[in-house]
Amino acid sequence: MDMESASSVVLQALTQATSQDTALLKPAEEQLRQWETQPGFYSVLLNIFNNHMLDVNVRWLAVLYFKNGIDRYWRRVAPNALSEDEKTSLRAGLITNFNEPVNQIATQIAVLIAKVARLDCPRQWPELIPILLESVKGQDGLQQHRALLTFYHVTKTLASKRLAQDKRLFQDLASGIYSFACSLWSHHTDCFLQQVLAVDQAHALSSLERTLLSLKVLRKLTVHGFQEPQQNMEVMGFLNAVFERLKQFLECSRQVDPDSPCREKLEKTIILYTKVLLDFLEVHPCAFIPLIQRSLEFAVSYVFTAAGEGLVFERFTVQCMNLIKTIVKNEAYKPCKNIEDSKPESLEAHKIKTAFFTHPTLTEIGRRLVSHYFLLTKEELAMWEEDPEGFAVEETGGDSWKYSLRPCTEVLFLDIFHNYSQTLTPVLLEMVLNLQGPSNVEDPVQLLMKDAVYNAVGLAAYELFDNIDFDQWFNNQLLGELQVSHHRYKLIRRRVIWLIGQWISVKFKSELRPLLYEVILNLMQDPDLVVRIETATTLKLTVDDFEFRTEQFLPYLESIFSLLFQLLQQVTECDTKMQVLHVISCVIERVNIQIRPYVGCLVQYLPLLWKQSEEHNMLRCAILTTLVHLVQGLGAESKNLYLFLLPVIQLSTDVSQPPHVYLLEDGLELWLVTLENSPAITPELLRIFQNMSALLEMSSENLRTCFQIVNAYIYLSATDFLQNYAEGLCRCFCNLLKDITNEGQVQVLKVVEVALKVSPVLGAHMFQPLLPSVFRGIVDGERYPVVMSTYLGIMGRVLLQNASFFSSLLTQMASEYNQEIGQLLGGVIEMWVDRMDNITQPERRKLSSLALLSLLPSDNSVVQEKFCGIINICVEALHDVMTEDSDTGTLKDCMLMSHFEEPKLTDDEEPPTEQDKRKKLAPQVVHSGWPWRIRCTVSPYSSMCMRS
Repeated sequence: MDMESASSVVLQALTQATSQDTALLKPAEEQLRQWETQPGFYSVLLNIFNNHMLDVNVRWLAVLYFKNGIDRYWRRVAPNALSEDEKTSLRAGLITNFNEPVNQIATQIAVLIAKVARLDCPRQWPELIPILLESVKGQDGLQQHRALLTFYHVTKTLASKRLAQDKRLFQDLASGIYSFACSLWSHHTDCFLQQVLAVDQAHALSSLERTLLSLKVLRKLTVHGFQEPQQNMEVMGFLNAVFERLKQFLECSRQVDPDSPCREKLEKTIILYTKVLLDFLEVHPCAFIPLIQRSLEFAVSYVFTAAGEGLVFERFTVQCMNLIKTIVKNEAYKPCKNIEDSKPESLEAHKIKTAFFTHPTLTEIGRRLVSHYFLLTKEELAMWEEDPEGFAVEETGGDSWKYSLRPCTEVLFLDIFHNYSQTLTPVLLEMVLNLQGPSNVEDPVQLLMKDAVYNAVGLAAYELFDNIDFDQWFNNQLLGELQVSHHRYKLIRRRVIWLIGQWISVKFKSELRPLLYEVILNLMQDPDLVVRIETATTLKLTVDDFEFRTEQFLPYLESIFSLLFQLLQQVTECDTKMQVLHVISCVIERVNIQIRPYVGCLVQYLPLLWKQSEEHNMLRCAILTTLVHLVQGLGAESKNLYLFLLPVIQLSTDVSQPPHVYLLEDGLELWLVTLENSPAITPELLRIFQNMSALLEMSSENLRTCFQIVNAYIYLSATDFLQNYAEGLCRCFCNLLKDITNEGQVQVLKVVEVALKVSPVLGAHMFQPLLPSVFRGIVDGERYPVVMSTYLGIMGRVLLQNASFFSSLLTQMASEYNQEIGQLLGGVIEMWVDRMDNITQPERRKLSSLALLSLLPSDNSVVQEKFCGIINICVEALHDVMTEDSDTGTLKDCMLMSHFEEPKLTDDEEPPTEQDKRKKLAPQVVHSGWPWRIRCTVSPYSSMCMRS
């Protein structure tokens, strides 16, 4: 591409590509896409974005095309790769000057230089770092800032490389430039602090930006640039200096106007200092040991004493708490149970921690966490009043909640309590005793304190197992708290029901469950929405508990389920509806068929909710989960839901529809349980299977469920299903078997086995193209036992249930192997007998025995030669299936099934699905008797079998 003529046309295309007019935009984008592989195109782009006279949008787009081109064409092995000459020219052009006036474009140029550096520095681009360092030293403010920005992005990119050779190269780079980086950071930091004292806000902001960038560089060099940083005096000197600088910057925050642009940058810099410590602690825990004492003193001082008042802000507090937490729970700082096996570093760190966390220190931290940080804030209380659903979602872990101070304090409390429970347990119990009895509704401070203390008791439930008699506390104290109906007491009602939920799986007598259900029933009618939502959550924890007894819950089921449905209708937020739906799903799952009389309203409401949630795929996932449990609870009656259910399955499992990304997994589960509980096939249910071919081609993690769905269709209506879909399914299976794991092969073959089991003739006919590969697997002696076992199971069914088909298959394979039929049959029998041990399931062992026994009436000499081998495996199979009859004391075949036997269910067993019933009705050759009268003596000393 000639540069002069090319520049104008590329510039015109870029200009049109920034247009809002699609008539200009689309052709321009297509033209630019075609030029991507043309020699010289990126040189033109470089000239365009370096020309500061051009339109900013055009230059921005030129940078983006250049950056994307690096990803696609810079590597030597890439298709249409850039030539080495052009890359050399481009590298030189990128670092000619650092004077980009537009911040956003400057950042993008820095990023694309870093992308090239990742691939070429230092080998093909040794001059990059020296030029950057020289530019950073310059006096021109803009050039210095842009070079420092680029220096940071290059350092960040090189530090992220993980190959051992790349790590060594970065360590060499770090050792060479660390002194310079430290002096650069120290210089800009001193300038900033002096300018703040002189109230020179304009220059202070500029110096602070350079301090921030140089600190970012140092962070990467310190954390990733040294294998044993504790041996480098400069590294440890910098880390110790971090504490002093943090104190200086925190003091500076007093003098910086909260509305000043400098304030935001200042807080970012303070947070970055804490990230340096946290990153170094994570990557080099042993090297951090000399800093443990100082880190704990610093963090505890600012977070748990008056030293931090007026200085700390929320994110800084979170970082300090994370620093304390990481030191407390770090495995490298814990000695082994056998002290002699501990590393010296672990013992040293443990000694430092023990010396710091004295009884007074721990007591103060524990009290302050509960009495200060656990208290609901004014903002949270206002949110409770103004947006109760938003408050409820935040408290149960909403997206913004996990980045706030509260979860951080709770995690720190748990970690410290777990590691120092002997010290903190008496402190917390004392706080509980001080709050015995109902609190004064006119005293908001006392209410907030009780809420905080109960929160701590709930969080530490497992640690307090031996210290609190929760059943007694529930009866004597908590029940009374729940009966206070004053509107201000809603804080305590909500906290107590949450507290019960935390203890329900720790220590709560089964005999108290009915009383708890009465409490839940009352609180589900509480005037406060937050209390009702929290009660629903506790109900889920209660019915999910392993000590849940359905018979205890049934007297309350109708009322509670009705109130849950009302709550589902009342809440309006997507997250809250999801939360309530999960509770409903859990209740339906646990009570199973007992739910049938009470689901009418829910069944009528779900279609409306599905329609309303069109833009909320996660809510639709919750609806699908509810439908899964609803279908399981309704059993065969779920056919009345098909008008709504089948279109939902159709949409959720259609890979051409965008929502399938979110809905597919739950949609497939719903599809499966619908088939399992369907009393009969319908045209609509059969039609949905059209979605399956695309799903099988995806070969995703849902493949196992897809095979289960295919099996369910075969059990439901083998004739209709196989006649409509077996041909396409067989083609799909043939393609899958070419590139699939052994486990996947077994899943495919099991479908064929089920088809042969349910419909021997039609199954063999429909899956005929697959059977030669099964035959070959047996003849060639498939290596993997599970696959071989499945091959033998399939061939056993063909031989036993469709002898004529087996004969034609044998003839076909004899021709393929160029052998006599008898010779090939002998080889198959010999392999079968030899690999019988691959079959572990008694059913399949008996099936193989019966199949081979069916050959014995033949006059074929080959079969007669194999008589002993066949009889031997029959005896072994008899050993496997013979058990003593408890009534007669004689031996009987445990797989013989009487048609008069009714399945007996225990209390814990779920009733059989429609598919379970269909499986019992399917032809079961292994549940029949042996074809000949075989007298068999099975004893520890002898086994004898003879044909009579």
